[in-house]
Amino acid sequence: MAVILHIETSTTICSVAVSEDGQCIFEQEERGEKGAGAEKLGTMVDNALSFTDNHAIPFDAVSVSCGPGSYTGLRIGVSMAKGICYGRNLKLLAVPTLELLCVPVLLRNPELDENALLCPMLDARRMEVYAALYDRSLKTVREVSADIVDADTYKQWLDERPIYFFGNGAKKCMEVINHPNAHYIDGIEPLAKWMQPLAEKRFLNDQFEDVAYFVPFYLKNFVALKPKKLL
Repeated sequence: MAVILHIETSTTICSVAVSEDGQCIFEQEERGEKGAGAEKLGTMVDNALSFTDNHAIPFDAVSVSCGPGSYTGLRIGVSMAKGICYGRNLKLLAVPTLELLCVPVLLRNPELDENALLCPMLDARRMEVYAALYDRSLKTVREVSADIVDADTYKQWLDERPIYFFGNGAKKCMEVINHPNAHYIDGIEPLAKWMQPLAEKRFLNDQFEDVAYFVPFYLKNFVALKPKKLL
């Protein structure tokens, strides 16, 4: 198993964690408005590095939440992760934010229907969200997209199987989607401590990023993407 430093800055919650042998051994978070929590990222990373250095625990990699999410927050997080990788000669791992949101749902809700779909959502603006659809094995059913939420959004999937909506964009769905297969889970946040299983899987599969050229998923794919309706 690897020792990995995890950095998550995609929303107003900024968090840092360290995992070793599949267990979280350090975690810290800061909450702020519109990415203000990321201002404390340097201090939290220093605390994590001091913790591991004091316990003589060598890092193998740094994982960073790569979006979608806050433009400013993601840039700060990725820049910090790159700096650590350069400074300590570590490998870089990228964890998609929406996939990350699914981890606490799966851990806390083992009773979910076998054929259920997971729909993590991040708030954009107005009735817009960034969302994706995954099955319980986290296989992608529908890729990340910018959606305008109305009563018929996701209907083609809701007519076939249950969908669990969660994340800070799910409240918009609660207001307009009343399909009997629509279910909502509160209190799900993207936190660094949940990154461990996804980061370790990528580490074991040698899915490393090029430290010099890596950019957040949000910057690369969503800056010019206009939200759309799904029919």
